Amino acid sequence: MRIIAFLLLITTSFTYGQNNLNELTFEEFLGYVKKSHPLVKQADLKITEAQAKLMKARGGFDPKLEANYDEKQYIDKNYYSFFNGSFKIPTWYGIEIKAAFDNNEGIYINPENTLPNSGLTSLGISVPIGQGLWINERMADLRKAKIYQKVNEAERKIMLTNILYEASQSYINWKRSYDEVKLYEDYLKNASIRYEGVTILIQEGDKPAIDSVEAGITVKSRLLNLENASLKLLKAKLTLSNYIWSEDNVPLELEENIQPQSKIEKEFLFALNIDDFQNFNIENHPKIEALNRKIDILNVETKLYANSLLPKLNVNYNYISEPRAFDNYQLNDYKLGVNFAFPLFLRKERANLKLAKIKVSESTFVLNFEQQALVSKIAAQKGEINSFEKQIKLNIELVNSYSLMLNAEERLFEMGESSLFLINSRENSLVTSQLSNIALENSFLQAALELYKTMANPN
Repeated sequence: MRIIAFLLLITTSFTYGQNNLNELTFEEFLGYVKKSHPLVKQADLKITEAQAKLMKARGGFDPKLEANYDEKQYIDKNYYSFFNGSFKIPTWYGIEIKAAFDNNEGIYINPENTLPNSGLTSLGISVPIGQGLWINERMADLRKAKIYQKVNEAERKIMLTNILYEASQSYINWKRSYDEVKLYEDYLKNASIRYEGVTILIQEGDKPAIDSVEAGITVKSRLLNLENASLKLLKAKLTLSNYIWSEDNVPLELEENIQPQSKIEKEFLFALNIDDFQNFNIENHPKIEALNRKIDILNVETKLYANSLLPKLNVNYNYISEPRAFDNYQLNDYKLGVNFAFPLFLRKERANLKLAKIKVSESTFVLNFEQQALVSKIAAQKGEINSFEKQIKLNIELVNSYSLMLNAEERLFEMGESSLFLINSRENSLVTSQLSNIALENSFLQAALELYKTMANPN
């Protein structure tokens, strides 16, 4: 019986960290988030939004069909009836092509509106000689809409990065809580086995009764630690469940037997696409890309404001003819118009141009600052990751050393040269070092996650 008691006393459970077939790997979890999470789908709408803006801008170049008809009848007299139909085609350089048909009748129409009985057709062109030739409002809108596609793509990457960052953070918090629960479960088993062994030895008269109090304190302490860790695990699982959705937009919950991936460090970097972070090019950062493209948009606006300093000079020519007369072109049948406008002081135009240039300068300063800030932040986070890798290796050595010390103390206890107090003290040191190992692993994953967020490369 005494030998059995000693075996119960010194038996230690080493089930902590064993693999389980019910693992939800980090890569699988990230795949679920990317595929079905509503906020990821919302981020994808950025691309659709950019396409809609581009379509809207291209609408400025759509051909336009117009028709107007006015008629007045009074006291059985046709005072007038006016019909005007036209077809306009806007082109890239502010030039507009127009085909029209006019038919006016009535006894009281203005002589200048008198037309042949068959009506009058016209084919003409309008050309802005000054303002609006090389760039105008619709040209600027289309250029900006094309640039906005790249801006929205960059902003989509930033949004997607933030969503995956928060999801990944919930995963590593879940893993830490799970690892702590498993650790306390294992050491609760050890404490319970040790308590049973001490009880048997007390009954046989080999140990004083006070040792059962010592062993009982350890059991209660482990129970308290386990309860606290279990509560943290419950909260972590519920938070994690917020990021698991079905393809039909139905939120899902983790089953009780699902556990996180046991060995995650290398796959974590690979799944986040930061395993090659040493060769990252800052020019590919979506925030830098968005700032560059926004500067391009401001440059388009600057050109538009610079163009407004030119005088408005529009020349339009229309060949006019009866419908049947197009076969016999007469150069003398035409309408010609010239429109001219020019503000004398150009204060509004010059102010708009100056403000546009100021915005470009401000955005350039912001771009330069953000580039340097990102370079410094990424360098610091790389150093942090390397430091945590070294700390984990050192702490593993500490865990091994404390484990050797505990085993040695148990052998001394078996020979009657140690006490239960010393065994518990050695075990507490081992538990503390293993908790530190879990915390360091979590800190390493958190540092890698911060680097992922900074690099913003979710694809």
